[in-house]
Amino acid sequence: MADKKSNRGGARKGAGRPTKADEQKLIERLDNIIEQDEVITKLKEMVMEGNFQAVKLYLEYRYGKPKESVDLTTNGENVGFSKINFLTKED
Repeated sequence: MADKKSNRGGARKGAGRPTKADEQKLIERLDNIIEQDEVITKLKEMVMEGNFQAVKLYLEYRYGKPKESVDLTTNGENVGFSKINFLTKED
């Protein structure tokens, strides 16, 4: 009664994140057809023209997207576990 990966179903065949090997192949292909120094030069030209989208896409595929962060503000209040009452019964 082992649950094999192929029997688990899913949205469709091939759905999900590409494997690391596939990502590495894409990086190698990009490196073979695009010189990094040319991208930097083109980046400068495109930024000066106000068009950043094409180079952004290349850089995201080549180096990955920057790590996303969440800015959590408390409006100056201290927030501690004593203020969290979701586990206590209210009378």
